[in-house]
Amino acid sequence: MDENRLSKIRIVLVGTTHPGNIGATARAMKTMGLSRLVLVQPRRFPDPEAVARASGADDILEQVMICDSLSEALSGCGVIVATTARRRSLEWPVVEPRQMASKLISAAAANQCALVFGREQSGLTNKELTHCQSAVMIPTNPEYRSLNLAAAVQIMTYELNLAARNAERSAEQTAERATAAEMERFYQHLEEAMIESGFYNPEKPKKLIPRMHRLFNRAGLDHTEVQMLRGFFTAIQKTARRKD
Repeated sequence: MDENRLSKIRIVLVGTTHPGNIGATARAMKTMGLSRLVLVQPRRFPDPEAVARASGADDILEQVMICDSLSEALSGCGVIVATTARRRSLEWPVVEPRQMASKLISAAAANQCALVFGREQSGLTNKELTHCQSAVMIPTNPEYRSLNLAAAVQIMTYELNLAARNAERSAEQTAERATAAEMERFYQHLEEAMIESGFYNPEKPKKLIPRMHRLFNRAGLDHTEVQMLRGFFTAIQKTARRKD
């Protein structure tokens, strides 16, 4: 999991009225690898109920930043996403959680980012939304859209954690690919090893060679993988020669 990118994403709660939601938010964040919680004018904090609902995520509560305004809470952020539970009359780009998470994790490679949550009952005002570049909406049952603040945070932080893991896997898969010249030598070595082992008869080629090319072209081998396989081919050749 790319913890460095997650560390650049702050969760901002605006005007939270119930301290239990603050504690539950801290718990949700910690389980998903996030640590930066910012509160804008919370009604009650610090509060024992927040600590109780944090269930061990006390370190996040201890590091909470409390701000007088949303502008202060977003200081230094380059990418800011608001959460909303309803469609607005304003033309606002609204995406689903998975798209939002991918956007924020990508942006966190080079930016400080923020995910902003509004008040439990009324959410964010239209004026507060102007601080944000886009908005995210969690798809819910249209006949019952009520979603607890901490539950919404848990859904969003899960998606961020998943996106961070996917980004890490993608980074692992972006090793420098083998060059055309390396692949040409690779295929030549492969054919030699197949002939010497008796697996391939060049007088009855059928379609084996082009099929092997398709197989390894799909694999997208990098330099290290090519060298590893060529070492394997060499071992096969040595075994075949000993039998001769």
